[in-house]
Amino acid sequence: MAHRYIDEQLGSAELGQLLILEGAEARHAVTVSRLAAGEHISIGNGAGLVATGIVVVAEHTRLEVQVEAVETTDRAHPAIFLAQALAKGDRDELAVQAATELGVDGVIPWAATRSISRWEGAKVAKGRDRWMAVVREAAKQSLRAWLPDVLDLATTKQLAKLSPASHLVVLNPTAAVSIAELELDDRDVVVLVGPEGGVADHELEVLTAAGSSTVRLGPEVLRTSTAGPAAIAVLNLRLGRWRAGA
Repeated sequence: MAHRYIDEQLGSAELGQLLILEGAEARHAVTVSRLAAGEHISIGNGAGLVATGIVVVAEHTRLEVQVEAVETTDRAHPAIFLAQALAKGDRDELAVQAATELGVDGVIPWAATRSISRWEGAKVAKGRDRWMAVVREAAKQSLRAWLPDVLDLATTKQLAKLSPASHLVVLNPTAAVSIAELELDDRDVVVLVGPEGGVADHELEVLTAAGSSTVRLGPEVLRTSTAGPAAIAVLNLRLGRWRAGA
């Protein structure tokens, strides 16, 4: 399996072309992955374009790769977004990492009422940068052609405003409807996952009034770090993303 690296400046690629990867990505390839001339890697721009080729030069901060194949992948529709409540420790980051590996199209940091962790002041930019780093590394590990978007920190009321243009789906272990029974259409889906203490009653009222659906996953009660990825896996099947030949 080829190693995947990201160069957002890569606008195009052609067979036989010599691509140059420099800086931190090249340094990681040579010093951490120990790539050498003659090995195969792929370079994507995070926006659907992936070029695969053979390494012809491997230096400390520079890789030269001769392109042998080029693939362009369209962005999935409808898109799936994860609105993940901020959580203590690294539980929200674990959710973002797994969601990225499972194909989520974007993540939204959610300042839920019961979130113990808070992004305030300088922490807002620092937290978003951290999520972007998690997304980037997970996308490379899972060989994704598209980098998920990391949106701005949102309140419950701001998330509610995404409806009706998007289908808001709130995970709640006591909901009467299973995610397997959820009616889907061609709108983007936004999965909302609360913090350790769950989604507050007044937040559920706001989201329900905005037209969101409240669903359960199964008989088990999952952690905030695993509920979102589990829901995304189900939606991948429901929306036909995971199918024979895909």
